[in-house]
Formats: sequence, C-alpha cells, structure tokens
Amino acid sequence: MAAARLCSLRRHLLRPLIPQRGYRGDSPTDSGKDVLEIPLPPWQERPDEPLETKRARLLYESRKRGMLENCILLSLFAKENLARMNKEQLNRYDRLINEPSNDWDIYYWATEARPTPAEFDTDVMAMLREFAKNRNREQRLRQPDLEYLFEPPR
Repeated sequence: MAAARLCSLRRHLLRPLIPQRGYRGDSPTDSGKDVLEIPLPPWQERPDEPLETKRARLLYESRKRGMLENCILLSLFAKENLARMNKEQLNRYDRLINEPSNDWDIYYWATEARPTPAEFDTDVMAMLREFAKNRNREQRLRQPDLEYLFEPPR
C-alpha cells in the first residue's frame, strides 16, 4: 500500500517536469503567442523571363517547398505538367506556388480540404486538384529522380 502511495506521489510531483505531448492545432484556448511568422517578400511577376528559364525555376521551386507533402505533390505535378503549360499557365502556377505565405494553404486547396480563394481558383489550380486526386492510384512517396529532365517531354 505504501509503495502505491509513493508511486502516486512521484507521478504527482514529476508531472510538471514531463512534457505533455499532443496536437495544439486550432484549439480555442491556443493563444498563438508561440507562433513565429517570418515575413516573406511579396511575390513579383517576371514578365521578361524566358519560358525555359521560368520552367526550370518553377521546377526547382516545386521541389524545394519546406514541407514534404508539397515537395512530393508539386514536384510530381511539375514533372508531368510544366512542359505542356503555356506562358499564361506558367505565370498562374508561379503565382500559385509563390504568393501564398503558407504552404499548408496550397496543400489544403489542392486536396480540397479547404476552398480555394477566388484569386487562385484558376485552370492551373483545377489541374493541380485533379492531379492530387491520383485517380490512377500511383505510388507517390517521394519526389521524382532528376533523370527525367533529360527525357523529351510527353
């Protein structure tokens, strides 16, 4: 009996020292004071950028997102679609992946977890949403290898 009380006392005394695990998310009691927002420079269109340079830049930016979910989704989308996009579509894709300051927004819009704002709800966003549905049930666990850059576009 004394051992049980001793264990209970230890748990009670050590509880503040043991970090509590769990998801804080959008709970109503979350003050958000621990969130650090780093301001990003505003997106600027590059009207004089050659198309091949734009495709190469967008390919790179699609692969280097900062969050794995978008790295995989956008790099595979870029591999399949950038070579076929016209100048206006490339500009819309550029704006889509570079103007929002939060990558989760792009992911939620692409997966239809949240509605896409009107300014980003374009034909390119529709292509990305359709791609994200993965109707062919392809295994999408990692980014494509870079060898495809040397293959002729489909």
